[in-house]
Order: sequence, then C-alpha cells, then structure tokens
Amino acid sequence: MHPASPDQPGAIEVHAGDNLPILETLPDASFDLIYVDPPFNTGKVQRRTQIRSTRDDDGDRTGFGGHRYRTEVVGTHAYADQHDDYLAFLLPRLRHAHRLLRPTGSFFLHLDYREVHYAKVALDGIFGRDNFINEIIWAYDYGGRATKRWSPKHDNLLWYARDAERYCFEYDAIDRVPYMAPGLVGPEKAARGKTPTDTWWHTIVSPNSHEKTGYPTQKPLGLLRRIVRVHSRPGDRVLDFFAGSGSFGEAAASLGRDVVLVEQNPEAIEVMRRRFAAFDVSWR
Repeated sequence: MHPASPDQPGAIEVHAGDNLPILETLPDASFDLIYVDPPFNTGKVQRRTQIRSTRDDDGDRTGFGGHRYRTEVVGTHAYADQHDDYLAFLLPRLRHAHRLLRPTGSFFLHLDYREVHYAKVALDGIFGRDNFINEIIWAYDYGGRATKRWSPKHDNLLWYARDAERYCFEYDAIDRVPYMAPGLVGPEKAARGKTPTDTWWHTIVSPNSHEKTGYPTQKPLGLLRRIVRVHSRPGDRVLDFFAGSGSFGEAAASLGRDVVLVEQNPEAIEVMRRRFAAFDVSWR
C-alpha cells in the first residue's frame, strides 16, 4: 500500500559522511529503488564555476535583445575524480546496494565508457546475470568536439533487478517522446508520441537553466524523474549514496517518494541545504 501521492512531497534524509560505513548501518531489504552516480574515475579534478549576470550598459557580455550584462563569479565547486583501484573502491558499495534492495527493487548504476564494462562484469557476479535487465544509453549533444576520435556524448546506466521475475516497471508512467518521422505514423500517433527505447536523448543541465546548482557533473531532473516514475511508486523508499548536489533526491521527493541520500563532500551538502529548503529534511 502506498499512502503518498506524486502531489505530496516525500521526506528527505541526508547523511553526511563516507557512504561505506553509513551503508553498513542500513537494514537489509529496506529500499525499493537505488540509483547511484559515482565518480567516473576520469583522473581529473571536476570543477564548475557559478556566475551571476546583472544588467549593466558597460557590462562584459551581450544577452537577449542586445542588452548588456556584467558577470560575477559567485562560487566554484570541485572534487578530485581519481581512484587508484576503482573497482576495489566500488565493489563493497555495490554489494551493499544488492543487500539493501527489497525483493521487487531495482538498482541503477550511472557511469560512462571508462569503467562501465568492468562494473557490468562485477554486477553480474553480485546480482546474477539473469537479473540484468537493460543498459540504457543517455545521449546528449553539448560541449566541445574531439578531433582525433568520435566525440563521447553519452553515459551508460546499468539496470539490475533484485529478482528478474518481479520488479517495478510502471509502463503507464513513461513519458512519451516525439516520433523522429511523424509523417510515417499518422496524426493520431504523432500527437500521442512514443515511449522511449533504451537510448534516451536528453540535454544536459544547461548553464543557464534554473535547476543549475553549479555543482560538477550535475544530472538533469528530467532524466531522474523518468527513472523514479517508472521504477518506483508513490510512498516507496529510495536511496542514492553518491548524492552529489541532490538531484535524485529532488526528483524523487517531488514525486512523493521518501529519499535517503548519502554524501561526504561538504560543498555538496551546502548545495543540498539550499536546494531542499522547501522539503521536509532530516540531517544526519
């Protein structure tokens, strides 16, 4: 039974600290959905600078309608994205994800091309190959272009069920997308749109978007809401133990799910404190 509704925000519980010892304290089979977006092991310092623009006839840039604006740096967020043995870092956390899922639960691991193939083999061993359901490709088209290879413009999401014979997949909750060739399907189908495949075209968080927090590697709410809507129900309990700026938490709580978030970066915690001002939040 799920007493909450998408119109009734869920509660948020934020744990500040290293996720491994925190995960050890959480009881078995206590979450309906787990999504994690761990560091991608790029070997770089991930950095984002946040700016504020104000109207100024002597400003340093031109905006909409030819108006001049002056920009001011209001903050920089950064973290080191490097682990000497990435799988050794990730494996115990993946084992906890398996332990923490309810029998009908789903787990999503969000990575990119650098480590996803190694993670797939590891997850097959933890969840069982028969419980692997999909690899979802999140494709986007923004930023610079490589000149010596095909430009990498996608991330990989591995979806495992705790039990491939029974898991939550709310087909009617899937948001529809436009047909690429609407003239081939007729006006009625074209107006309704189609359900996405395992390749999701979705823009990144625009630098000018109202949802932009300035935190590195922030993921778009539209992407995360799709996961929450389809793979959980109102009133469910969900978890993100690499919470970053709290995007998954906002997406899930706004849809009536109760959320547990774990994050050790103090800058990310401060972003979440501002971001969750309108939600019922407990800080641990």
